[in-house]
Amino acid sequence: MQFLKKTNIPFLKYKYIALAVSGAVIVVGLLNFTVGKGITQGIDFQGGALIRVIFSSQVPIAEVRSTLNAAGIDKSRIQEVGASGREFLIRAMPKTGEGEEDIEAHEYLAAQVVNALRGEDEKRVLEEGGIDLNAIDQTSLAALLEPRFPDQAAGIAAALVDLRNSPEFMGIIQDLSQLEQIQDMTPEVLTFLRENTILTRLAVLARESVGPQVGHDLRQKATQAIIWAMLGMLVYIGIRFQYAYGVAAILTLFHDVLVTMTIFSFTNRELNLPVVAAIMTLVGYSLNDTIVIFDRVRDNLKGMRKHKFEDLLNVSINQTLSRTIITSGTTFLTVAALFLFGGEVINDFAFTMMIGVIIGTYSSIYQSCTILHFWKKIFKPKKGMGRN
Repeated sequence: MQFLKKTNIPFLKYKYIALAVSGAVIVVGLLNFTVGKGITQGIDFQGGALIRVIFSSQVPIAEVRSTLNAAGIDKSRIQEVGASGREFLIRAMPKTGEGEEDIEAHEYLAAQVVNALRGEDEKRVLEEGGIDLNAIDQTSLAALLEPRFPDQAAGIAAALVDLRNSPEFMGIIQDLSQLEQIQDMTPEVLTFLRENTILTRLAVLARESVGPQVGHDLRQKATQAIIWAMLGMLVYIGIRFQYAYGVAAILTLFHDVLVTMTIFSFTNRELNLPVVAAIMTLVGYSLNDTIVIFDRVRDNLKGMRKHKFEDLLNVSINQTLSRTIITSGTTFLTVAALFLFGGEVINDFAFTMMIGVIIGTYSSIYQSCTILHFWKKIFKPKKGMGRN
């Protein structure tokens, strides 16, 4: 499929502009990493407690923050999820010297966060043994209903939990009258639930604790994985093509990672394992695109030995341009769909991929071939790279 035919764009004519733009972005990124705010590490690497909660009504994020600060949980970051004004993602870290190395301390911290956000009346009732209908699991609810409603208990418990977790309820029941839509629900059951359970204004949708040592190990292994992957690629390209091509490809990959992470660092997103997975994916994607161009350069060397190397590079890029645009375009549309419709869990991965696809396509055309061009001019290899 040829999207573009017989293009003759002088890409290398703009090599200095491309180098200046890339260099400026990388310098800004390095400054941000060293003296600026840098990249915010997620719970996967930093350790702590991650709690996702939803309220029965809208709550200002400032109120959530002040409530946690008043409870002494001031080392926390709060992110509003969606546009409902009810759902929040809270990342809490223990204070320095207070159980930083203890995973149980992080789990206790998560319980503190949830307890701080509850109302005083709710705390008192729960401490006295009250049952929260927004927290009880299906098995416990069935056991609660079994003595009074033996024939209906299992069905009602399953239906209630499913209804509570449905998109309509978003994990929290606001009023018992909402349960009337359950098929086996009767006035007697509703009365029993009203007398024996409570509906708190807060429901915990997810809770996660990660110890700092686990975070340190994950960070170390993620860095090692990227470095080893790049070294392996250098060896592979050096064998398949020449050493110069391998160096150009690896420098291009470093460029892609640095530029992507620079852009990522200014978005207030957190570096987590899905983002690392996206970076590893982009390394392979960008390398594949670069190899396609290098392969065409090597083929064209056989019939264009008397041409200037810069002209040969331009011809090779133009000949593969249609393939590059089609591949990058379809990949971008896929990750854009994941970004828009894939939900919160995969959002950071998809966002990183969208940036990386654009950067990888740009660098395959400008950076990899520009590095080859300057390698030729500086080291003047006698074989395999045409004439100057």
